Amino acid sequence: MLRFLSIRHLAVIDRLELEFNAGLTVLTGETGAGKSILVGAVGLLVGGRASAELVRTGEDTASIEAVFDAPDGREVILRREISSQGRSRAFIDGSLATSTALRELSGTLVDLHGQHEHQVLLDPASHLDVLDAYADVDQQRADVAAAFAAWQTVRAERLRFAAQQKETASRTEFLAFQLAEIDKVNPKPGEDEELAAMRLVLANADKLQRLCSEAYQSLYEGDQAALASLGTVWRRVADLASIDDRFTPYVEARDSIKPALEDLAYFLRSYAADIDASPARLQEVEDRLAALERLKKKHGPSLAEAIEKGERLKQELHQLEHGTERAAELDAALNVARDWYLQSAGKLSVRRREAAPVFSRTLERSLGDLAMARTRCEVRFTPAESEDQWSDRGLEQAEFYISPNPGEDLKPLARIASGGELSRIMLALKTLGSTDAPGKTLIFDEVDTGVGGKVADVVGRRLQDLSKRFQVLCITHLPQIAAYGAAHLCISKSVRQGRTLTSVVRLTADSRQEELARMIGGNEVSAVVRASAKEMLAARRAKAKGE
Repeated sequence: MLRFLSIRHLAVIDRLELEFNAGLTVLTGETGAGKSILVGAVGLLVGGRASAELVRTGEDTASIEAVFDAPDGREVILRREISSQGRSRAFIDGSLATSTALRELSGTLVDLHGQHEHQVLLDPASHLDVLDAYADVDQQRADVAAAFAAWQTVRAERLRFAAQQKETASRTEFLAFQLAEIDKVNPKPGEDEELAAMRLVLANADKLQRLCSEAYQSLYEGDQAALASLGTVWRRVADLASIDDRFTPYVEARDSIKPALEDLAYFLRSYAADIDASPARLQEVEDRLAALERLKKKHGPSLAEAIEKGERLKQELHQLEHGTERAAELDAALNVARDWYLQSAGKLSVRRREAAPVFSRTLERSLGDLAMARTRCEVRFTPAESEDQWSDRGLEQAEFYISPNPGEDLKPLARIASGGELSRIMLALKTLGSTDAPGKTLIFDEVDTGVGGKVADVVGRRLQDLSKRFQVLCITHLPQIAAYGAAHLCISKSVRQGRTLTSVVRLTADSRQEELARMIGGNEVSAVVRASAKEMLAARRAKAKGE
C-alpha cells in the first residue's frame, strides 16, 4: 500500500507531499492541472523512462520518493532522481539500485492502469495466473509445482550422472591410481603417533638402557639396594609399633609397598632387555614414518583424513564400476516423476480449458457493464512443444485476446490501442481473477474515457469493490465515479510570481460537495447543481452503509 508520496521539481510540481490511506482515493481537477504528472511520477518509481524534460525549469534535479507497506509487513522506500542532463538514479531503502531491480520490486507493490508500459497484465506470462485465480485451481497448481520440482530434481541428477559417465574411464583410472597409493602404504589409525613415540625410544636406546640398569641396581641388586635396606627399616618400624600404635598403619602399608617396588625392578630389567637398539630397526621406523608423511601431504593433511579419503575413493570407484545399475535406477525414478508431473499437469490443463470459455463470457458481460457491450474475448493456449518448455505452472501458456469493436479481429491484449478501453479491461480483469497480494496499490487513469451516466456508476462500484482488497487510486473526470471515493484529492494549478505551480488538497465533506458540483456543472455552479452533488454523495454513503 502506498502510504506517502513526495515529489520535488517535477514538471510544474515544485514541492508536493501526499499521504494516502487504504480504500478508494479519487483524484480530480481541471484538465491540465497536473493529474497526469502525478501518475507519471508514480510511473517513474515503477521503472518508467526518465528524461531531462521532466525536470522543472531552473532546477538541477527532480526527485520522487514513496513509502510503501509491503505485503509481508515491511516498510519499503523507493526513490528516483532525474538530473537536468537526463541522468537517472534509483534507490531502494536508501541503497542505489538498478532500474531493473526497481521494476521487479515495484511490480509487487503498485500496478498502473492507463499507461501501457507499466501494466503487469499486458505481459502474457501473467494471463495464466489470472485464469487460474478465476478457476480456483490453487490445489492443482500446488500439485503441479510439487511434481515439477520432483521431476526437475531427478532429471538434474540423471543429467549429472550422464555427464559423469562420459568421463567414467578417465575418472576410474585416476581413482584407482589414488587408491593404490593409499592401499600400498596401508595406514592404520594412529599409526603415525605410535611410530613417532617409538622413534624417540629407539633414538635414545643407549641412554634408556643405562638408566634402567642403574635404577635396577640401586633398587634390587646393588650392594646398597633399596629393597634390601627396606627389610631393616620395616623391622625397626615394627618394633616402634609394638610400643606406640601410631606406627601400626605404616607397618600395614609394608605389604603393598614392597610388591610395587619389586614390580618396578622387574619392569626396569625387562624394558632394558626388550629395547631393539639396532640401527636397522630405527631405519625401518624412519622409513615407515616418511611413507606416512608423504601420504598425509598428498591425501591428508592428517592420517585419519587420508584413511577416510581412501574409503571415499573405494565407494566412488564402486559406483563408477556399477554405473549401469545406477543409470537404470535413475531412469526408473525419472519415468515415475515424469508420469506424476504429466498426470498432475494434465488435470490442471483440463480445468483450465473448462474454465477458459466461462471466463471469456464472464469477462464479456463485465465489459458490457462498462460500456464495451460488443467486446469479444477469448483465452488462447499455447501447448509446450518439448520438455524444456514444461514449468511449475503446467504444460501450456495462455494469452487473452480481445476485440473491443465489432468486425475487428481478436488481438492480443497488449495491442489494445485505446487507453480508456484498456483501463476498463484491466478493471474487469482485476475483479474477475486477481493474483495480486491484498493491499497492493492499483492506480487507474483514463478509466472513465468514453463513459458516463449509468456506466460511470458501474465503474465506480467496481472500483469501490476492488478497494476492499486493494488500495485503489483513480483519476477521474466524472462525478459519478468521484462520489464513490473514501478519500478525495483535488489537483489544481495556479501561477505565482510568473511560475506555474500544481498543488493537491484533501477535500473535506463541504469542499468535496463543491468539487462534485464543479464537475457536474462546469464553471456555472447553481444551487440545483450543488443539490445534485449533495444528493449524489448522500446516495453513495447510504449505499456504502447498506453494504
